[in-house]
Amino acid sequence: MRRFIRRFRRHRLGVLGVGLLLALVMMAIFAPLVAGQDPYLANLRSVNTPPSPAHILGTDAIGRDTWARLVYGARVSLSVGLVAVAIYVTIGVILGGISGYFGGRVDMLIMRFTDVVMCFPSFMLIITVAAILPPNIFNIMVIIGIFGWTGVCRLVRGQFLSLRETDFVLAARAVGVPSLRIVFSHIFPNTIAPVAVASTLGLSGAILAEAGLSFLGLGVQEPMSSWGSMLQTAMALPILQNMPWRWLPPAIAISLTVLAVNFAGDGLRDALDPRASLD
Repeated sequence: MRRFIRRFRRHRLGVLGVGLLLALVMMAIFAPLVAGQDPYLANLRSVNTPPSPAHILGTDAIGRDTWARLVYGARVSLSVGLVAVAIYVTIGVILGGISGYFGGRVDMLIMRFTDVVMCFPSFMLIITVAAILPPNIFNIMVIIGIFGWTGVCRLVRGQFLSLRETDFVLAARAVGVPSLRIVFSHIFPNTIAPVAVASTLGLSGAILAEAGLSFLGLGVQEPMSSWGSMLQTAMALPILQNMPWRWLPPAIAISLTVLAVNFAGDGLRDALDPRASLD
């Protein structure tokens, strides 16, 4: 752990990314305190007002505070990303582990099914299913999670295929260790590092997918706030030209979050790489 922390601290962008993510998480957890106002409270006397001391990021078309909606939108984006990643990592690890450990026909069936799923653009599948199901946050989590497991599956399969022929696994088989114990005690712990890196980098993709669906009107619905839905309500040309406080804050929030996740993933990858320098 000390070696991992030492390596990670040398990656300045990774440390910066983790710091930004922690700030976003704290903002989402303590949203009622950070927002300062009710994100759902409409005030028709303050419609589309620019930033001011009363509303530091202005208001929207029905007088709701943009800063409050931005803060509460962090809850939606981060929760969708985390839950969706947890779903598809679980699916990918199970299928990839079974495929890589047992091989043969099991491996062939799982990999051919994975290839079929990968033939279709994942975002188009997500849009199609999201258009059929009722648009809400729980369906978005499940949809993104179900269609994002193929990369993790192939990654875990490759790790299992290489690890199952190593000396310590062969020795465990020779002394009669059950297959289930070999998988969970000897092989799976050695796949945690690449899976953790893939999960971190996949978080940014899930956040972008949620923002894209909400922007298209297939994700989080009003009055619930999300960064994508805030952009969707500001897509009119007069707003884009004359009211940047309507679309610039959620756009910056999405960009900073994705950059922070990618920086943290890069730092995590370098820190967990066994070929990295130990000095």
